[in-house]
Amino acid sequence: MFFTYLRRELRRRRKAALVVASGLALGIALVIVVSSVSSGMEKAQGKVLQSLYGLGTDMTVTKAAAPASSSSDRPRFNFDAQDNGSDKEQSSDRVMVQGFQTLAASTVSKVDSQKGVADSVGGLSLQVIRVNGQFTRGQFQQNQNGGNQQGGPGGAQPSPQGTVKGGGADFDVNNYSVYGTDVTKPALGPLTSSKITSGRTFTTSETDAKVVVADKSYAEEKKLKVGSTVTIKSVKYKVIGIATPDSGDAAANLYIPLKQAQTLSDSKDKVTTIYVKASDSQQISSVKSTIQKNISGTTVTTSADLADTVSGSLSTASSLASNVGKWLSIAVLVAAFLVAGLLTSSAVSRRVREFGTLKALGWKSGRVTRQVVGEAIVNGLVGGALGIALGLAGACVVTEISPTLQAQVGSSGGGQGGGPGGGGFGGPARQTASKALDVALTAPVSLDTIVVAVALAVTGGLIAGAFGGWRASRLRPADALRRVE
Repeated sequence: MFFTYLRRELRRRRKAALVVASGLALGIALVIVVSSVSSGMEKAQGKVLQSLYGLGTDMTVTKAAAPASSSSDRPRFNFDAQDNGSDKEQSSDRVMVQGFQTLAASTVSKVDSQKGVADSVGGLSLQVIRVNGQFTRGQFQQNQNGGNQQGGPGGAQPSPQGTVKGGGADFDVNNYSVYGTDVTKPALGPLTSSKITSGRTFTTSETDAKVVVADKSYAEEKKLKVGSTVTIKSVKYKVIGIATPDSGDAAANLYIPLKQAQTLSDSKDKVTTIYVKASDSQQISSVKSTIQKNISGTTVTTSADLADTVSGSLSTASSLASNVGKWLSIAVLVAAFLVAGLLTSSAVSRRVREFGTLKALGWKSGRVTRQVVGEAIVNGLVGGALGIALGLAGACVVTEISPTLQAQVGSSGGGQGGGPGGGGFGGPARQTASKALDVALTAPVSLDTIVVAVALAVTGGLIAGAFGGWRASRLRPADALRRVE
């Protein structure tokens, strides 16, 4: 009897039911679109951060670089003077630790032993400044105030300008970034944000091999390919692979085994950055606190810390989606629920004669109320189905259009370094923050969002049913007689 009466009444009042369902559908559709766009924002932001610190990294441990105390900290280059006055092509490399103070390599083991840490690996960020040209009877020394912006895809770096005292010179200065990576743990570190598109990556046995992986952009600029030779500080390295970033810029121009990087920079058993993977991504903040407490003098930066510094149109759109979109969705839902409730209550008022007659025939108030609530829930489910369809359509439109957003990552908290190029989260990866990254926005719809939509549909139906049921429960058989009169 319940379902027979329900079906008959819904058919008889199709227009009223459609109005109630449409209001709920609008609110639910808006919730789905806003949720999917917000999810797309998080995905886009994750793509930006991934290009900076690599896959699998939850946080980094560094030590901020102390500012240069005197001009003696600036790079100097010595060349052979030619007494006979003849010119000779010469070059000199200055290899410097970049961005941070170095940490003892043993710190990696200390970090690895902390509660909540699944794995950790150290890396050494370097900058190589190369001066080459013809020099006579002089010593090249960097000017105290000099530096035009040059550099490869690892990030723009100040290039030193200089003079030759006591002689003449015709020279040029260029620089590039080198990252020493622990080849025994290839799953962590900035190289994981790039894909080997030519050749191969390091093997775990090449801990001290003279091999190098070059970034694709830098390789094209210097005309490098697999099998080419790169010379750093008179040491020749064989190019074994070309790496292409998954998104954005590369973490460094060249990657070499950590031990080789330590040798080149006279930083034996030293690292600048420790990449950490937490055993539980939900406990990152507690792991951060544990490391900071037990390993003094270090700065721990999480991906969440870096995410807070993302600016540009991505940040603006994310703020709109999470703030304006959220409150707009709530307002529309509240309005939809109230309208559905009032329309249901109004419909009950127009059915006074019908319900009064049913009560006169022996229907209890509870039975009448259940009938009204049942109709309202069905209307809610219909509205939910329409809302889900509209929401999915809206999300598909956003994904199809794929508007391009720009993101730029600023300096994060304590990770700011005083070395060439600054510093920050992820050592050399932090250099890429100087360039905005373009990210295509998508609007993925998750199963959780659909479940929430269904729950909202049922909730809307229950609220509407509560209004209508309350009105129906107050009807008496005499009401039907008065309506007839």
